[in-house]
Amino acid sequence: MITITLYTRSGCELCDQASADLNSLQERFPHRMVVIDLDKNAAFMEMYGPQAPVVEAGPYRLRSPFSKQDLAATLGAASDRSAHLEAVGDQRFAERMRRGHTLTSADRFSFWLSNHYMLLFNLIVLMYVGVPFLAPVFMEIGLPLPAKIIYKVYSPLCHQLAFRSWFLFGEQPAYPRAIAAVDGLVPYEQATGLDPLDTRAAKDLIGNPSMGFKVAFCERDIAIYAAFLLFGLVFSATGRRLRSLPWYLWILVGILPVAIDGFSQIPSLVNASWLSWFPMRESTPILRSLTGALFGFTTAWFGYPYVEKSMAETRQMVARKIAVNTKIKTG
Repeated sequence: MITITLYTRSGCELCDQASADLNSLQERFPHRMVVIDLDKNAAFMEMYGPQAPVVEAGPYRLRSPFSKQDLAATLGAASDRSAHLEAVGDQRFAERMRRGHTLTSADRFSFWLSNHYMLLFNLIVLMYVGVPFLAPVFMEIGLPLPAKIIYKVYSPLCHQLAFRSWFLFGEQPAYPRAIAAVDGLVPYEQATGLDPLDTRAAKDLIGNPSMGFKVAFCERDIAIYAAFLLFGLVFSATGRRLRSLPWYLWILVGILPVAIDGFSQIPSLVNASWLSWFPMRESTPILRSLTGALFGFTTAWFGYPYVEKSMAETRQMVARKIAVNTKIKTG
């Protein structure tokens, strides 16, 4: 017996007619009819809502409007295909039928994940960008061991240069190098007495009670992941319906500014005479944060809608299996 899936909406006369036609064809083409109400199933609403009623029979699909003759032809084709594949003992067909009628624990987990993945993503990003702020907090309250563990864990993930990081509990929020020419902030080399070209010393510097203590993530990384989190919250609040940002806007707005701002600083960290012709510059904390935020926000905007598309397909597949299994159990 073949399984027919009818996607309907409440108050839809064509849907009621399709259901009646399928029932009248039951004797001629024996089938199990699974009805999915699109108004109660968001997984299918976006795909089939405007086209209801929709009928699926194996690989065949009918979208409104269609006649009883169209239904008969579709059911006949699906019945003949099913009978043929069963007669020849097609193992792949038998396996697909078995999987389609069996709801596993993996299916249940996939369905849950496809509905709640943004909550998980947002929590993970929140923890990822939030933990580095605990390092200076621990230092301030006299718990250096957990602070140093955080600095150590994040060390491979970020350069942690003190002159490109935020500081908490000190006289200034940041200590940029003198070459950045930020008014109102004492430069890094003056505040620390360290060589501004010594990146190892800048990475190892945590701070002190006077300066404050360094966040375990640099200014740009904080902005990137905070913006990632911000878009994740916006995306969730809008029901995950935002379309992906066009790739060219992602490149122009997100990638180019951060690339130019980041790579143009490299010569100022290299003490080489052959680079003397290149303009030396150091980005400011605000500009570094701005370009990082643009990159993080646009990257999330470009990527998350594609993730949602994949998750929506999972929801649709498992939702149909749930409906089929419910029909089998209830008869």
